[in-house]
Amino acid sequence: MLKEEYREQIAGRLLWHERDGSVLVYVPGGEFKMGDGKDGDCPRHVVSVSSFYIGMYCVTNRQYSEFVRATGHRAPNQAGWDSSSKLSHPVVYVSWDDALSYVRWAGLRLPTEAEWEHAARGPANVLYPWGNEWDESRCRHSGNCGSEETCPVWGYASGVSGYGTCQQSGNVWEWCSDWYSENYYGYSARRDPQGPESGTFRVLRGGGWSDVANFCRSAYRYGGAPGGRGTSHGFRVCLSVPAVQGEGLHPVS
Repeated sequence: MLKEEYREQIAGRLLWHERDGSVLVYVPGGEFKMGDGKDGDCPRHVVSVSSFYIGMYCVTNRQYSEFVRATGHRAPNQAGWDSSSKLSHPVVYVSWDDALSYVRWAGLRLPTEAEWEHAARGPANVLYPWGNEWDESRCRHSGNCGSEETCPVWGYASGVSGYGTCQQSGNVWEWCSDWYSENYYGYSARRDPQGPESGTFRVLRGGGWSDVANFCRSAYRYGGAPGGRGTSHGFRVCLSVPAVQGEGLHPVS
């Protein structure tokens, strides 16, 4: 599934995860400015994160169908979700609880929202994965989704982030590990924040195929019920460093 457009940008920074077939890209740790001064995205503040690997793509219907077959887990309530024409699309109609079950089966985890935003902003710490200006041609959103809604996870190559992640703007909302609190940024840890200790909702990031530009910003965040299964709710995987190659992890050239 790795597209030629991305190879030079992420050369030497990829791992293939044998269990579920995910391709993970290395994101170096460091400080970045998190938030955007809008609504629940404020205040903008400096956060430091440790290095990690994150899914280059969202988890696909193909991957999720293997999980369902292996475990007997509940399948998404979407007609034709595992048809041949949809296998490369991101899985949707999955709850936070479903996503957690998947990553536990795969031996991976969900990203924190700080990790997610760091990967989306890239080394230049930009507003959208591709830069600071909205460009409707670089992601799947309400203005171009058409009747098919989602698109393959490798689509919109021009919207790749500076770290090499694909579609962190648009197509599907992505579950993060954190509990959601609108006021969390006022008291969050500055080093590897993990979110509030408890809550009612879990964090969703990135915006989906039915959303407008504001929701597709790298900083935009909102909360969803952990058991809720939305038409544009998906997820990507994450892996802490150090990752031991040879234990189901293989470098991708």
